[in-house]
Amino acid sequence: MKQITLGTTGITVLQNAFGALPVQRVDMENAVKILRRAFEGGMTFFDTARAYSDSEEKLGNAFAGIRGEIYIASKTMARTPEEVEKQLDLSLKLLQTDYIDIYQFHCVDVCYRPGDGTGMYECMQKAKEQGKIRHIGVTAHKMDVAKECIESGLYETLQYPLSYLSSEKELELVELCRERNMGFIAMKGLAGGLLTNSRAASAFMSQFDHVLPIWGVQRMEELEEWLGYMEEAPVLDEELAAFIEKEKKELNGDFCRGCGYCMPCPAGIVINNCARMSLMVRRAPSAGWLSEEWQEKMKKIEGCMQCGQCRKKCPYELDTPNLLKKNYQDYKKILAGEITV
Repeated sequence: MKQITLGTTGITVLQNAFGALPVQRVDMENAVKILRRAFEGGMTFFDTARAYSDSEEKLGNAFAGIRGEIYIASKTMARTPEEVEKQLDLSLKLLQTDYIDIYQFHCVDVCYRPGDGTGMYECMQKAKEQGKIRHIGVTAHKMDVAKECIESGLYETLQYPLSYLSSEKELELVELCRERNMGFIAMKGLAGGLLTNSRAASAFMSQFDHVLPIWGVQRMEELEEWLGYMEEAPVLDEELAAFIEKEKKELNGDFCRGCGYCMPCPAGIVINNCARMSLMVRRAPSAGWLSEEWQEKMKKIEGCMQCGQCRKKCPYELDTPNLLKKNYQDYKKILAGEITV
């Protein structure tokens, strides 16, 4: 597997990194085993966030004593300088380290700049001068905000969704980062679970020399699949290229990525799964999604209050209420046997 360098950070690692959001769902003992196995298998870049409950604590326990052999990226969703400082100090404590390699503004709606009156960027600069962080990065879901952050020249890395389903406009962001010598950290490489061919996903990423995919892992068997590519990385050959084109045609159009930023729902709807249920039933073993438990969850769509909160909060600017309605109609037809999956 080839190595890539994240822009001006100088961070050079194999193009196969660990996304630590899912390990918050695993107990401490198993999370530590998974993280240590990832390191032993060759992964040296680990991405987490203050918002991922106890994910940072699990990284801290897993990598105590070998901090200098790995890179850690974390994030803050704080929106005031005081809260940034508070969250950073807590992250350092939980991670059992005195520095974070890349500290990122998490899921921003604006491009923070020096002198903009918020004090946010200055807070990052202060942390860097203090040695608490080494590089300043940003994560975004909205294309216009991501583009502004790239063009500002203020950030060394951008974390943004990228998969082989990405649009041409999204791929333009990847190219813009390359032109500006900015590292690109690719999240949602499996489109929130809609993609199931890891070889195709990995081969797609191999086209880019500045992109580092972070694969979300919560099970050892998932990890071993990614580690299996360390020695013999998938190549984007004709067969995989044809497979990707087929997938893109099948999944063309608006679909929920399952990020969950629309949550919580006032009506109790599990939006990040219910709004893409049609795809999940067809692309994963359907029995689980057709269980009584999920039938009850889908039925909650009937109680949608049409408040529009989910639409406003969707980073992909989807018409989420309409997606919920369409998925529920399709789901009922599947349950009634009118549609076979």
